[in-house]
Amino acid sequence: MIMALCQAAMALDADSVATRHHSKLDSMQYLDNVVVYGRKPYAEVIPAQVLSGKNLEGLNSHSVADAIRYFSGVQIKDYGGVGGIKTVDIRSMGTNHMGVFYDGIQLGNAQNGQIDLGKFSLDNIEEISLYNGQKSDIFQPARDFGSAGTIYLRTRKPKFEPGKRDNFNFTMRTGSFGLANPSLRWGHKLNRSMSMTLNAEYTYATGQYHFRYRKKFSDGTLAWDTTAVRKNGDVQAWRVEGALFGVMPDGRWNAKFYYYDSERGIPGAIVNNVWKNSQRQWDRNFFTQGSWQKKMSERYETQFNAKYARDFMHYVNPDTTLMLIDNKFWQDEVYLSSANKFTIIRDWDVNLSVDYKWNYLNSTLANFSYPTRHTGLAALATAYTIMQFKAQASILYTMVNDQHESRNAGQTVAHHSQWLHRFTPAAFISYAPWIEHDLNFRAFYKRIFRMPTFNDLYYTDIGNVTLRPEYVDQYDIGVRYNILPDRGFFAGFKMSADAYYNYVTDKIIAVPKGTGQYRWMMMNIGKVKIRGIDVSARTSVRPMQDVRVDLNLTYTYQRAQDYSKPDDYGDGGTYKGQIAYIPWNSGSAVVHAAWRDVVELNYSFIYVGERYHTSSNIPANHEQPWYTHDISANYSFNWGKARIKLTGEVNNLLNQYYDVIQNYPMPGRNFKFILKIDI
Repeated sequence: MIMALCQAAMALDADSVATRHHSKLDSMQYLDNVVVYGRKPYAEVIPAQVLSGKNLEGLNSHSVADAIRYFSGVQIKDYGGVGGIKTVDIRSMGTNHMGVFYDGIQLGNAQNGQIDLGKFSLDNIEEISLYNGQKSDIFQPARDFGSAGTIYLRTRKPKFEPGKRDNFNFTMRTGSFGLANPSLRWGHKLNRSMSMTLNAEYTYATGQYHFRYRKKFSDGTLAWDTTAVRKNGDVQAWRVEGALFGVMPDGRWNAKFYYYDSERGIPGAIVNNVWKNSQRQWDRNFFTQGSWQKKMSERYETQFNAKYARDFMHYVNPDTTLMLIDNKFWQDEVYLSSANKFTIIRDWDVNLSVDYKWNYLNSTLANFSYPTRHTGLAALATAYTIMQFKAQASILYTMVNDQHESRNAGQTVAHHSQWLHRFTPAAFISYAPWIEHDLNFRAFYKRIFRMPTFNDLYYTDIGNVTLRPEYVDQYDIGVRYNILPDRGFFAGFKMSADAYYNYVTDKIIAVPKGTGQYRWMMMNIGKVKIRGIDVSARTSVRPMQDVRVDLNLTYTYQRAQDYSKPDDYGDGGTYKGQIAYIPWNSGSAVVHAAWRDVVELNYSFIYVGERYHTSSNIPANHEQPWYTHDISANYSFNWGKARIKLTGEVNNLLNQYYDVIQNYPMPGRNFKFILKIDI
């Protein structure tokens, strides 16, 4: 544009120049067509599903697990109540195939491989991203390449207005179930290149709520229909975390610590007319981690990550009718990583990452094996862009060595397993056929595996040290179409659709040991074929001045069938059956309306279709569909230097009684009130 103006100025004759102070020209000036060449901002090969900013804040969600329910292709296993365990499963591949990353470094649990997302509050979360396959960024640690799907949790970083060095945020939640949930966040600017945050939160709830419970016999007749109160679902938890953020020439760094301490009741399943359980669980989770990244030259960038984590769990089941259980577990993890990105030419990058991880598990269990695991990972990845075509490929090398001990009569004998070496590839491509239209086609293939957990291998009388890894082959094709926003009524539209096929082999499952049903062993006999479609759409409109309405829709269809041999379980009824708790149809809708920055209204809807609680798809195992409607309203105003926000929520508006997991009833209609103060 500047060059065009210069050419126009040079084209003026001398008389025009002499009269340059006149208010207008004597005649219209015509310019030749000007073509401006530029590059589109980088678009990910496989885009993520993202919740951030007001979209994340507007959801009626307390924990990360509650928010992730609104992503397509995701199933949440929720065992009920404020303190109930919540785990996530993506595209029916199993919880253990999901990697969860906190500020770029993976959360680990070598004991059972499951991350309880109910422990992570949204108060300190700025963005949640979900990737199928892996993140579309080759400049990452090798561990990031090692999962079938990944969730990235990014915590809040302090942002300061000019002349301001401190930010304070106080949040108080109260409502149903005796909830009392205060939190405090402080951000401080140390100097021009360093800042810090400190966040503390306390959660208390009785966890008691009314529920309706119905039981039918196999012939369909009603056994009972009653209303009761869910008990022993109380929770008391502390969370404290702090972080330092720094910038330097062509680089940045951060360091953080996290501590979580909780005691909770485990209400248990309602079976055999038992309405109350007395199990208790104590958790103490601590980790500290740091990351350092710097661009050394135009062609070389490097990154280092490190982490130490220690987790403690104490579980008590005082029910002596079967067996008194009082077990304690301690986990330790050390993690080191180095990633190095090289730019070969302008549109061709190569990354080499090397990671090391050490895990150790201790327990008070009798005849425990005290396992230690050494894991080495090396990933070689490349990304290439030519015009509207993007391609990425990677190969991950994984080396695992386990050691365990036998302790008898005061003597300790060490046992070394065989070394495991595996290479697993992945390839991603995307193509945008037209520059003037934001239409993008994509596809990927990835083969990955997950190691058996310490519980799978070494849990007393159940573990099986001969277990093999569990493999997944993933295939995906998809399309994305965006219409850019304009300044009128219509404020943009985004649509994304994917069709996928996953094949899980050597699936690790529990099978009866011997002729009885009271002793079990873990075996590699499972096979699952998963076919599915994920669709999401988002649009925004401006029906009147200062009013904006956002609509987000998701839909998932999945056919996840158990292809294990009919005689593997001793029950042929599971062959080709839809696997447990996977619905054929599910979806969500979120509507957010805002008037300026003062009033906000939010509505969310979640639907989960019919499913079965085992792979034996018979009427006795059928689970009815469930759905929930949630609404909330916010009002914000200034009071002196403070910004105050008041929120009222009604969750499960229609008071539907339902189970996510069989015999674990969920709460009916409940309320929440929130006060937020920003200074």
